[in-house]
Amino acid sequence: MKKLFLLLLTCTALHSYADDVEAGRAKAETACALCHGRIGVATLPNAPNLAGQQAIYINEQLRNYRSGKRQNEVMNMIAKQLTDSEIAQISAWFGSIKVTVEAP
Repeated sequence: MKKLFLLLLTCTALHSYADDVEAGRAKAETACALCHGRIGVATLPNAPNLAGQQAIYINEQLRNYRSGKRQNEVMNMIAKQLTDSEIAQISAWFGSIKVTVEAP
């Protein structure tokens, strides 16, 4: 019975994560794409690439911008409008993007 519970819990968590990724993609297209690109590859020279960053890192940084612990005029304004759920979704989206690196 315990194994079944753990399996159901895992499946629910994966489904929830998939929902977060899709919701995060939609939110990122309106809140993030102008500077960070539609798939997290920055379009501005002073904006970081977000594709492939760890979701936990993006989540923490967005919360820091929202609280004012981390300062950036644009990001502070954007993050203040985001709920905890939206931050988790955006973080899941950018964290789900796979990035490959090749040596020259």
